[in-house]
Amino acid sequence: MFDPEILVAPFILFMIFVAPLWLILHYRSKKQVSQGLSEHEHRQLLELAQKAEKMAERVETLEALLDQESPQWRRKV
Repeated sequence: MFDPEILVAPFILFMIFVAPLWLILHYRSKKQVSQGLSEHEHRQLLELAQKAEKMAERVETLEALLDQESPQWRRKV
């Protein structure tokens, strides 16, 4: 039948090597997430927000031009 002693060695190796490393990496990543954004990430976020605002302004301008040139363009889409 099934011999449970076969699982003892892999379990011991798992508990000695894998489990502690897993816990260390897990809590290290939790600590990094809780610290928030780094200075570089914050700067990137601000740049992306500015680019998004510029794109929104461009879309509004294009829509206004299309409304003047072809008032029915929204119905075609």
